[in-house]
Amino acid sequence: MASSKNRSVVFPPFDEDQVSSWKATRWIGIIGLGDMGKLYATKFLSAGWKVCACDQESKYDGLVEEYKDSELKILHNGHYVSRMSDYIIYSVEAENIHKIVSLYGPSTKMGAIVGGQTSCKAPEISAFEKYLPEDVDIITCHSLHGPKVATVGQPLVLINHRSRGEDSFTFVRSVFREFESKNVYLSAEEHDRITADTQAVTHAAFLSMGVAWQGNNQYPWTIPKWIGGIENAKVNISLRIFSNKWHVYAGLAITNPHAHPQILQYAQSVTALFKLMIEGKSDELRARLFSAREAVFGQLQKSHSLLLPDELLERYSLSKIPPQGKRANSHLSLLAIVDSWYQLGVNPYDHMICSTPLFRIWLGVTEYLFCTEGLLEECISATAENSFRGDDLEFCIAARTWSDIVAHGDFALYRATFERTQAYFAPMLQEANKIGNEMIKTILKKTN
Repeated sequence: MASSKNRSVVFPPFDEDQVSSWKATRWIGIIGLGDMGKLYATKFLSAGWKVCACDQESKYDGLVEEYKDSELKILHNGHYVSRMSDYIIYSVEAENIHKIVSLYGPSTKMGAIVGGQTSCKAPEISAFEKYLPEDVDIITCHSLHGPKVATVGQPLVLINHRSRGEDSFTFVRSVFREFESKNVYLSAEEHDRITADTQAVTHAAFLSMGVAWQGNNQYPWTIPKWIGGIENAKVNISLRIFSNKWHVYAGLAITNPHAHPQILQYAQSVTALFKLMIEGKSDELRARLFSAREAVFGQLQKSHSLLLPDELLERYSLSKIPPQGKRANSHLSLLAIVDSWYQLGVNPYDHMICSTPLFRIWLGVTEYLFCTEGLLEECISATAENSFRGDDLEFCIAARTWSDIVAHGDFALYRATFERTQAYFAPMLQEANKIGNEMIKTILKKTN
């Protein structure tokens, strides 16, 4: 199957008169006004489209008040949105997509186009095919970033799953034009495989960090050994993830079948590497990691080198403690990322056009660690010390915990584990988001 790096497509220019006519006569409907639903509504309205939306009926009065000075038309429920709209976007949790589409899908306007923005397309497409009328086109989407990241320059996947002609797809492309995103055109199957490759392990690593710090009763920005360039990136991004809603990550991990082996392998890599560390098998550890480096980074070309060094990340710290000099770290979370790619035969550079900001940052930091002369050897030497042994043990337990939750498909336990950790870090999430946003803006200029 072709990788996403080959899936950019050039289309002829839009017929501006046609687009103006569409804006004057067609409605875009959004079912679900969570953070991403609101982002989409705002972007569509600013581009001059007519937009209606709904959320749970219990939220109707609050939304009417919130948008009383806006052109956004708030409706009572998805039946009204579906009957009125020419393009309906379901912006709901992947866990609930079947339930919501079964409820509102039969009310879809004849000849309309329907899509969704869940992070996993297999259950979404299944729900659309099962509950939508046959005269309805299915053209779905996925913005590969969070609601707090500007859409400009970020990947936007468009999936033309079922349509009666090119006119429908041209219309959908025109709807998203003002996002100024990098459009990528894939099938639903390709989308799910690629998002698993680029997001599943990344999320598992940062989620495991948060749970491990909580397990050790640590606020890492208050502890000298967690203060520094790469450590800043770990802390900022982990807390950024825990400042979002749990279902964003649960949907990708649990409903995407391609994500399961990725997350399982990450836990297995963490465990295997940790065992080599505590058993003092440094030669075996070195051989395994250098093989992984050659497999993942051996053919690296300077033209797409990301290399995010400590020095670039030093300024983005939550800590009020002055830096006390660089300390050697086993960096188990990073070592296991590359080892899991190696074990799975994944080339992370194949999917850069479909990568999230967090993936590009994590890949850049990992690349720096593995490709900078002497740094990988420094990590291996650090494993002989005991200063990070307890932290690595807690991280190993956390990685296996997330893997077990995903393997059992347990949304309730996923939510409980996520929200317990979220509550632990709650006092710092707002400040971490602010610093993390600054860090991400700086880094994305380098990695785009």
